[in-house]
Amino acid sequence: MTVEPRLVVAARTADGTSVVAADAPVPGITVDAWPGSRFHLAWGTPDGGARVGDGLPEPVTLPFFAGTGGTRLLFARYEPDRSVPAPTGDPDALAAEVKERLPGLWEVFEPGGTGMHATDTLDYGICLEGELHLELDDGKEVLITPGTCVVQHGTRHTWHNRGTAAALMCFVGIGAARDR
Repeated sequence: MTVEPRLVVAARTADGTSVVAADAPVPGITVDAWPGSRFHLAWGTPDGGARVGDGLPEPVTLPFFAGTGGTRLLFARYEPDRSVPAPTGDPDALAAEVKERLPGLWEVFEPGGTGMHATDTLDYGICLEGELHLELDDGKEVLITPGTCVVQHGTRHTWHNRGTAAALMCFVGIGAARDR
């Protein structure tokens, strides 16, 4: 069974009653620069820190990465590497599409197409289905399977799907200040 991201938001009315304020699938966003990847931007809070209270605040899902104190909740689906074609087309047009549809994402990736990147976020990732390999600076890879939780402290990394089925990760990113 393929997991389809869905968002249920509970909030309070003006009189303090808890209600379901939203219940809907989270649509996926694809870009030609990364064939085989789909991003589902579910929710986020403004930079500076989350607040709760009456009413339903508007979610902040872009830019892709939160600034200091902000949060992002997203799902990322990765098809198996062997089934994904290389991106085709004008490199400038591919970059422009990512910058338009997923602002802030393109800029963190290193040139050369390795997928290596680092962000000023503390990320909690949970594998929901499939398998991924997490590669860090030393070139070693760690197999991530369903139920595995990954904590990223702004480290340089990339993901590889070396399996035969799509992998789905859920990420919570918290904007952080980088010490060095």
